[in-house]
Amino acid sequence: MIVFFFDRTLEGLLTAVFDAYNRKMFPDKLLAEGDIVPMFTTKEYIVITQEEKATRVWTALEKKMSKGACNMLANAWLAEEEEKNDLLFRFIRKTIDSRVSIETNFGDDDVLQLHRLAKKVSHEELYLKQFVRFQKAADDIYFAPVSPVHNALPLAIEHFKDRFADQKWVIYDIKRHYGYYYDLHTVVEMTLDDDEHLLSGKLDEKLMAEDEKLFQELWKGYFKSMTIKERINLKLQRQHMPKRFWKYLTEKQ
Repeated sequence: MIVFFFDRTLEGLLTAVFDAYNRKMFPDKLLAEGDIVPMFTTKEYIVITQEEKATRVWTALEKKMSKGACNMLANAWLAEEEEKNDLLFRFIRKTIDSRVSIETNFGDDDVLQLHRLAKKVSHEELYLKQFVRFQKAADDIYFAPVSPVHNALPLAIEHFKDRFADQKWVIYDIKRHYGYYYDLHTVVEMTLDDDEHLLSGKLDEKLMAEDEKLFQELWKGYFKSMTIKERINLKLQRQHMPKRFWKYLTEKQ
C-alpha cells in the first residue's frame, strides 16, 4: 500500500496529484500529517504543498471540465466525510487521464459519489441562507452563530454580504471555530479566543444590545399569536427546517 501524507488543504491535495504524476507513484490512501500509518504500508510520501504545482493541476482541470463541474469539485472539498480525500483524488486522476469528459458519467461510482457529496454541501449552504438569525450585540454588530454539518459557510458569505450590506455583522461557525466579519466594506475571516459561551446558540444577555431582548420577545409573541395550535405539525416542521437549527431561531427558543 502506498500512502501520501498531506496538510488537508485543497492546495495540498492538488500538489499531491502533481507529485503523483511526477513520481509515477499513485497513492492508495491519502492521510493527514501525523495520522497513524496503516498496516501493510509499503511506501510513504510526505507532500509539501506548493501553490505553483496546485495551480498547474487546477488549470489542467479547468481545461478538462465545465465551470459547473469545477464548482462541484470545490463544493465537495468542503464536505466532511472520511473518504472525501481519496474520492477527490481518484476523480481528479480519472478526469486527467480521460480523453473525454467524465463529469456526467454516473456509471462510474466515483463520479456519482462526488455529485452526491457536492449536493450535501449545497444543501447546507441553502440551509444557512434560510435559517441564519442575527442577534444585535451591544457594540451594534449583528452576530449569528451557526454549526452546519459540512463546512458550507464560505459558500454562503457572498449572499449575506449582498443581503445585509448596510450593517456590520459576524457569522461564526462554532463547530469549526472560525467565522467572517463584515465592516460595511469588506469581509474578513476571523476567530474568537473564547467561543464556548456560544454553544447554546444565543448571545449572553450581557453582550446583547439594550433593545435586542425586547425585539426577541416581540418576535416570539408575534410567532405565538400567529400559530394555530390545532395545525401544529412537528414532523412537517422537521422536514422543512432541520431540528439542529432550532436553537438558533428566536421563535423556537
